[in-house]
Amino acid sequence: MKALFPSSETTRGVTVRVSVSYLPEQSEPARGRWFWAYHIRLENAGEQAVQLLTRHWVITDGRGAKHSVEGEGVVGEQPLIAPGASYDYVSGCPLATPAGSMQGSYRMIGEDGALFDVAIPKFALIAPAVTG
Repeated sequence: MKALFPSSETTRGVTVRVSVSYLPEQSEPARGRWFWAYHIRLENAGEQAVQLLTRHWVITDGRGAKHSVEGEGVVGEQPLIAPGASYDYVSGCPLATPAGSMQGSYRMIGEDGALFDVAIPKFALIAPAVTG
């Protein structure tokens, strides 16, 4: 699993795994735009179902500028994840620099009504070096 999802973090039985891919076909370095896709897998090893309500991302570019993104759900969904189940989605992130990072948290609610935050591990966004 570590090879597929190099970054992971577990909070209250919910593991967030992240895999990143640079997308050269959507990037335009000459115009100051680099683009990555990231694949998130949420695994519920807890004893109750959990629902993802909101997301909070902190995106940092190569110059250290931080951009905060908050919103409901992920990719238009607020998935309910049963015990022992997982939920996968893919999204993307553009940057104005060839390197940066992302990290954040998901606000979840358990079957018992308790709200809690699940950490999204920090992961690097690094474009491959272009030689020419």
